[in-house]
Amino acid sequence: MRSSRTTRAGRVTALLALPVALALSALPVRAEPSTSSGRVTPDRQSSTDQNGVALMRVVVPGQADVDRLNEMGVDLAEYKKTVNGGLEVHAVLSPEETRRLRDQGFDVRDALSDESDFAANQAERREAIASAAAVATEADTLSPLRAEWFTSVADQRFLSVEVKSSATDAETVLTAAWDSGKGTPAGSGGTATMSRFTDAGAYMYHRFNTPLAVTTAPSSVTVTSSRGGTVTIPVSKWLGAKRPTPGRHYIADFVDHYMDPTEVTHRITTLAREFPKLAQIVDLPHQTNGYRRAAQAQFGTDPASTFYVSSKAYGSAGGNDVSVALVKPETPAAPLTVAVTGKDVVVTLATTEAGAIGSTAQQVVDAVNGDATAAALMTASTYRGNAGGGVVAAAPATKLTDGLKAPANVSREPFQMKALRIGKKRDGSKIGVFLYCQEHAREWVTPLVCVETAERLLRNYATDERTRKLVDGLDIFILPTANPDGGHYSFYDFNMQRRNMTNHCTAANADPARRNSWGVDLNRNFSVGSVHDGYSGASTLCTSDVFAGPTELSEPETRNQVWLTHQYPNIKFAMNTHSYGGYFMWPPGSYKAAGREVLPRVDFGSENYFWDASTHILSAVQSWRGTAIWPGRTGPVPDVLYSAAGNSADEHWYNRGIIGWDFEVGADVYDPATKRFQAVGFQPPFAEGHEEAMEFASGQVAILEVAQAFAADKQRPESKLKVTAKSAGSKAFTFSIDEPANIYYTLDGSRPTLNSAKLTSSGMREGAQQITITQKTVVNWFAVDIAGNVENNYRPEGTRNNYNSETLYVPKQ
Repeated sequence: MRSSRTTRAGRVTALLALPVALALSALPVRAEPSTSSGRVTPDRQSSTDQNGVALMRVVVPGQADVDRLNEMGVDLAEYKKTVNGGLEVHAVLSPEETRRLRDQGFDVRDALSDESDFAANQAERREAIASAAAVATEADTLSPLRAEWFTSVADQRFLSVEVKSSATDAETVLTAAWDSGKGTPAGSGGTATMSRFTDAGAYMYHRFNTPLAVTTAPSSVTVTSSRGGTVTIPVSKWLGAKRPTPGRHYIADFVDHYMDPTEVTHRITTLAREFPKLAQIVDLPHQTNGYRRAAQAQFGTDPASTFYVSSKAYGSAGGNDVSVALVKPETPAAPLTVAVTGKDVVVTLATTEAGAIGSTAQQVVDAVNGDATAAALMTASTYRGNAGGGVVAAAPATKLTDGLKAPANVSREPFQMKALRIGKKRDGSKIGVFLYCQEHAREWVTPLVCVETAERLLRNYATDERTRKLVDGLDIFILPTANPDGGHYSFYDFNMQRRNMTNHCTAANADPARRNSWGVDLNRNFSVGSVHDGYSGASTLCTSDVFAGPTELSEPETRNQVWLTHQYPNIKFAMNTHSYGGYFMWPPGSYKAAGREVLPRVDFGSENYFWDASTHILSAVQSWRGTAIWPGRTGPVPDVLYSAAGNSADEHWYNRGIIGWDFEVGADVYDPATKRFQAVGFQPPFAEGHEEAMEFASGQVAILEVAQAFAADKQRPESKLKVTAKSAGSKAFTFSIDEPANIYYTLDGSRPTLNSAKLTSSGMREGAQQITITQKTVVNWFAVDIAGNVENNYRPEGTRNNYNSETLYVPKQ
């Protein structure tokens, strides 16, 4: 799921960038007020006012002009990057300095920051200082969120702790000290300073950046704040729940190499043919754009004299047969002409009176696009929006190419996406579960997870009772490759391809050197919490690795997912499998950066259901080789990773109510020699990829077990009112529940309904809210679990009063 545009940009630059060598003449200099040295005289006032001084963006043709700005005494920041039209530098300029540079021909653009930003920064600084001063004189309050120990590969024990301080400033330091078992003193197991976790500028909580290796399992940890707060937390065991032993005939391990989308699709099609009584193929209605590209060729050695052509037909549909030649005639004063024979285009360049080539890149572009026969074959464009004023050079006939390297068995036609539907009874009467993999093309392990799960379900049905119950009791939809076009491109052309292959870029970003920067991030193309609605974690830039597409649901791949969940409304559970990092997450998945405005969080009962299910699912993952997904990498997406605007889990949860999770397979591997965790990457050696596929297929099977338990759940929840604090004039209480459920309550003695107040969480990753009363109060309430079972068989819409009721009295002041 992670994006790596910086790395990719470096590779693209190294492999595909033009050999630019510009001969730049100095720009004309107008007479300006100056010192005797010829430097620009600053007009800034020696006062505390900013006087319009701003950090400005300046674009110059080349390094010679950067040097000239420096010689002129312009206050340049230590920043420079290549952009369309040359180099971008940043300069601190007053309005007068900006005017002078523009008068001399410099392209001074917009302000990156100005006095308004200065004022805002000063205001934030004053607020932070005041806030710190306000809490400096009193101890902070520490709220324990989680404290767990667990074992991972090779039975190494680890400790994970999360604590939230009421003091949110960066000067607050939390230190954890843990014992070495029950009855031992705090600190006997070790001590460590905790890290302050922030996101989008907001303080979240303190934690360890990575779980700490410990020798013995601690029973408690004491966290102390530099502000004076302290709290002691019992440490519980994370994961490790004993799972039933598979039957002696249970078989697994059905993958032995990384498979491209064609292989994966063939595998599930073969399974459907082999097990017709248990499985069938569902052809999804929207075919993809296909593993195909326009054929292209580029001519030129520098931006001004470079142009490129793109075939109207895809390369596989004849575009690869088109050729272009640039011919220099032997006669002087020759006109620029275009001739076409079949699919061969010959551009005869214009010459000057002296016989030299006189045609510029823009003139050639206009000539090709203006010739009806040539324009039927191709479109010509200057290089990345350049004016194209440079003179082109002659070039021999050059074949256009789509550059695609996949073998012939990989179709160049639109791809028919297929889902494998597994179930003894596939009529919509059973709870549906949607398992889908490889939304991101470069995540090669993920389709193996889906294939392995499908194989286990079908091949163990006849001999394993637990498998048979899953297949008989559920309606399972498996989509092993949600991004087939991008998957093929990742396998055969550019292994770090994240997106699909559809190019939505205009001519300024559609030259051949951009070929690895096209496509839509499918997990940013959905309609809930999208970048088009102002949410963070996606981009509207067509070359960004998190490009959300021109509109929500613009891509056939994403529309196929939406179609499936609408076509089969019995789907109540979903799992989106990504890599890498070892995360287990659920909605909400995005927020608006300003104020960190998160999508509506799931209610308290659903949140607890997600957490309870995670224990079962992640224990199944751990059962294969001992891998433990960290507590700190488990939870709602924004709480443990980042904002992912327009992701599929949010689409399915908010629009269809589907309980959905996200796997990030490929947990960090602990190296006992260095005592550090090592990342595994998107495409680890297959030996590691195989183990990841096996363990997370076990996790997918466990999700089916969760869905099966949901379908069979007829147990009504039970709840109790619990007083948590009391003092003169007030009393606080909450509710305890024997399973994940929502509490609806009233405080005025009225009959509670589904429209009554609902118990919420105290905060992110915290327990139930504390409700405070200041007078005698009659509390009426009932609980509803996630499967819809109502406590006491109470009917909220009815007239009976078989709800819970308790009268609370407040101590006198």
